[in-house]
Amino acid sequence: MQRLFKFIYQYRSFFTFITLEILCFFLIIQNNRFQSASFFNSTNFVSASILNLTTDIQDYFYLDEVNQRLAEENARLQKLIEDQAIVDSTAIKIDSVYQFKFITARVINNATKWQNNSLTIDKGLMDGIEREMGVLGSGGVVGKVRYASNRYGVLTSLLHSKFTVSSRIKNKVELCTTEWDGVDPGYVQIRFVPRHHVIEIGDSVLTSGYNAIFPKDIPIGVITDINISPEETFYSITAKLVNDFSTLSYVHVVVNRFKIEKDSIESLIISNE
Repeated sequence: MQRLFKFIYQYRSFFTFITLEILCFFLIIQNNRFQSASFFNSTNFVSASILNLTTDIQDYFYLDEVNQRLAEENARLQKLIEDQAIVDSTAIKIDSVYQFKFITARVINNATKWQNNSLTIDKGLMDGIEREMGVLGSGGVVGKVRYASNRYGVLTSLLHSKFTVSSRIKNKVELCTTEWDGVDPGYVQIRFVPRHHVIEIGDSVLTSGYNAIFPKDIPIGVITDINISPEETFYSITAKLVNDFSTLSYVHVVVNRFKIEKDSIESLIISNE
């Protein structure tokens, strides 16, 4: 220990210089917008590249399993848009088929242990990924795109305390809300279900289709617990998620070709009221 102190004392000028350099570097980044953006873009790119390499190695050992899951998910998504297209009108049928397309991306970073979790994928602006696009996994809803760079995207996970999904309970409730309470990453809460509805354990929770980022009837979870107090207006409902977020390896980003048109007409109506 005495030698260590002697070494530090002997080179105190050098260590003082390094400390001041680091402090100056930090102050420049903190107080200059251009330098700050450049620094964080560079570090994000390096971090994403390292995560990408790590995921490449992991995927190599599970290639057959991953390919099988991808094939099954592609078949399920294709069946979904075909089922939505079975209507009487040919014009509506064509629109329904082509309203949504899916961009497959690999998950290179995924958090589930925090209150506000996120995922990183290996697709970005150059691949057609944009902010606010919905994201699906092998079983159902995963989240939505929060940020996108040229090559990477960061998603707000369904396991995020401020992310909600417009939902419905199959054959029973046409509109409710799904959100995570930040406790168990395998379960979510279903809000605003009026008490006059007859809800049962085992009922399926699906997307409602009332927003533009998810197609209708995408699975979210299955109800496992129902409670209501005599003075309460709404049920307290817990549902087990269809997706296991700890094993997500590939996701599908939802591209709604009609979203811009829908948002534009709704904004026009609001502005004229």
